[in-house]
Amino acid sequence: MSVTEIETEASITETDEVQADEPAEDTPAPAAASDEELFHQSEIAADYVEGLLDILDIDGDIDELVSGGRPMVEVVGKSLGALVGPRGATLEALQELARLAVYRETGSPSRLLLDVGGYRANRKKELVALAKNAIEKVREHGEAVRLDPMSAFERKCVHDVVNAAEGVESESEGVEPNRRIVVHPA
Repeated sequence: MSVTEIETEASITETDEVQADEPAEDTPAPAAASDEELFHQSEIAADYVEGLLDILDIDGDIDELVSGGRPMVEVVGKSLGALVGPRGATLEALQELARLAVYRETGSPSRLLLDVGGYRANRKKELVALAKNAIEKVREHGEAVRLDPMSAFERKCVHDVVNAAEGVESESEGVEPNRRIVVHPA
């Protein structure tokens, strides 16, 4: 595969991830994949991740599943911190590589979610607390609160909490990698 092909595939997948928390304006919604197709995507990604673990000589058990209409791959084991990296940066990169592996085999972009060592589950709990804190500050002071830049996954977690609360709204601003959420009174 040439560098140009890899860059093209990366931009297709990156666009899908960047837009994960905001609907595309002029793009029709893709046909929903069946659970069987989604599970097949998770199997492809799991095979890819397993190959990476073998190359890196890292032990980990890999689970493939479908949750919330998304293919998922979870890697569990000890000493997986190197696969997560600082603030999940390595995990995000591995997720993109796994999505490219799925794209290469199926020809369709994937919304695959990769989790390593429960990082995303733990991070989601932290983000719920962060969102609730921001909501309280907005309600108390009546002023907008700007959060630190986050990945699309993290922004979606925060948007979900804010959207469930009354009297506040959220929106994303900025461009990757400095895209952030602003919570403000409704």
